[in-house]
Amino acid sequence: MRIALLITLLVAGLSACQTMTPEERRAADERQCLSYGFRRGSDGFATCLQRIDLDRRAESRAQSAEMMNRMAWDLNGPYVYRDRWRYRY
Repeated sequence: MRIALLITLLVAGLSACQTMTPEERRAADERQCLSYGFRRGSDGFATCLQRIDLDRRAESRAQSAEMMNRMAWDLNGPYVYRDRWRYRY
């Protein structure tokens, strides 16, 4: 009974998640840069789009590193080399 309820809640929760297509993401980024006052076709507009993309990638890398760090601690604890504690970040 509990497992069926848990599966139902999990499926309902996952069905609510939506991802943006690359076209939708680009349109949202363009709207953001336009709201900052940049004009389409200008160097500033291109730089704005590039910085948004770079920020998104940096955030993704940070989240990935944090997840890997948590997994390392959850699975084995800190790394131990030659009887010393060494933390890898």
